[in-house]
Amino acid sequence: MPLNRRTFLGTSAAAGAGVAIAGGTAVPAEAHGRGHGRPPKRYSFTVMGTTDLHGNAFNWDYFTDKEFDDKDHNDVGLAKISTLVEQVRREKGRGNTLMIDAGDTIQGTQLSYYYAKVDPITAKHGPVHPMAQAMNAIGYDAAALGNHEFNYGIPVLRKFEEQCDFPLLGANALDAKTLRPAFAPYVIKKLRTPHGRDVKVAILGLTNPGIAIWDKANVSGKMVFPGLEEQAAKYVPRLRSMGADVVIVSAHSGSSGTSSYGDQIPYVENAAGLVAEQVPGIDAILVGHAHSEIPEYFVENKQTGKKVVLSEPLKWGQRLTLFDFDLVWEKGRWVVEKAGSQVLNSNTVAEDRKITKLLADEHKKVVAYVNQVIGTSASEMTSAEAAWKDEPIIDLINVIQAETVKAALAGGEYATLPVLSQAACFSRTARIPAGDVTIKDAAGLYTFENTLEARLLTGAQIKDYLEFSARYYVQTAAGAPVDTAKLTNAANTPDYNYDVVSGVTYDIDIAKPNGSRIVNLSFEGKAIDPAAQFVLAVNNYRASGGGNFPHVAAAKQLWANSEEIRTTMIAWVQAKGSVDGAEFASVDWRLTRDGSPVF
Repeated sequence: MPLNRRTFLGTSAAAGAGVAIAGGTAVPAEAHGRGHGRPPKRYSFTVMGTTDLHGNAFNWDYFTDKEFDDKDHNDVGLAKISTLVEQVRREKGRGNTLMIDAGDTIQGTQLSYYYAKVDPITAKHGPVHPMAQAMNAIGYDAAALGNHEFNYGIPVLRKFEEQCDFPLLGANALDAKTLRPAFAPYVIKKLRTPHGRDVKVAILGLTNPGIAIWDKANVSGKMVFPGLEEQAAKYVPRLRSMGADVVIVSAHSGSSGTSSYGDQIPYVENAAGLVAEQVPGIDAILVGHAHSEIPEYFVENKQTGKKVVLSEPLKWGQRLTLFDFDLVWEKGRWVVEKAGSQVLNSNTVAEDRKITKLLADEHKKVVAYVNQVIGTSASEMTSAEAAWKDEPIIDLINVIQAETVKAALAGGEYATLPVLSQAACFSRTARIPAGDVTIKDAAGLYTFENTLEARLLTGAQIKDYLEFSARYYVQTAAGAPVDTAKLTNAANTPDYNYDVVSGVTYDIDIAKPNGSRIVNLSFEGKAIDPAAQFVLAVNNYRASGGGNFPHVAAAKQLWANSEEIRTTMIAWVQAKGSVDGAEFASVDWRLTRDGSPVF
């Protein structure tokens, strides 16, 4: 990535990197000439925003089947957001507010999974998606498309779009054949003022170009996703020429100017700050995708010098962004005099009974579904320490994936090759209890809708893959104290981008620098042959380039499955009837320093 793509961060780099920053003072727009005589006409309004709701309607965790809570005591869900929205509308006047979202709405919880797969909205007389019901009841004006909107395929997304009373916006989601917008690029809303002059507010929706990689199976040949800056530069002048007084971008794209998929496509994943910097005529950007909290963050446009205000509310309905605009009537038009933003915390209010009552039946159905018993476990397994120790609960994923791939390749050209498997610790709170195992237990271990593939790699490529993964650990000298709270997530690597590989054994020497950490890499007790061929059971996100791991995206695909890995896991447990870690658990990898185990 060229350095100049990041220069917009300036002294506020922490905000772009996803660090929470305190809301500051709103920055006035450029000074405008004032006429003499009567005071100028003024008008103020507020745009509220959410993002990355990920199927959270209630303050409920379907993976634990209890009220959501975390170490910061955040709350989640549209029912909480609805209460905040009504408070703002009472304070500002409903006619002086708009409500928008920045995407990733219909994937992430068992509620959203249930209405995509178990009781799908696409059925002939199927239900209305609970997220559509809740957002319609709240009164959203527009929502941008997120990349996870495409996880269940385009038919589910189109049905969800049909069920929403507001447009789903995606100016850079284009039909692959015609290169015309596949969704509405923008919407223009009019706000009545006391002065007889409406304010025209344009909302431009932009989504993430990474969709082309992450959901290749669902969109290839159907849609293409050019860069955000390119499409914003096309549409913002058009919106201004159509009389827009205020232009707001709802962007499912973080603010940092970085990408997780390297150079596989020539677009930036987290481009919201670049859009503000490079495209004149934008007043505010609602940021999504990065799961960060940015109450207020200003980026100066290079051409005009104007400050553009950015805000990203925390994921899952934990925060609500408020953009406040003060306008003045000058020279026959409304001009933004001041713009600022802040976030409200949803844990300060109760759930809106309007929403909880509306979706009570849907909630009950999903609770009953996740509590279905599918088997038993001989002992408890947890992921609490899986980020730094080889734990049986992650071995379980790899055993199921490897067995599934071996069965799929049986009798074919590659049936005799050894099968390795990759897995990541998606949640540090996953737990398979001793005794009855339910759907929620299995689903809580694998929280994403990934599917399974088989790719052909060499021993040398496996080593490169593991070296890349080992960047996750902070370099820690031999003899230095080890604090597990500070050991992982080096270079902002999330847990889901740290892979372990089963079927080989290896040490990760965290005292060594990146690129030389994998030692004693062995297969069947012998040093791995760099030229030997292996089959890697790998999820589609990784196989498509997610996380930018080396070799795997370009490797030969031997097999692919359309079934979610967690569905495969549920079926595996049901078929076995019981799970016994003693049958499959093994310590294949460990952290070391100069040859001595860390733990």
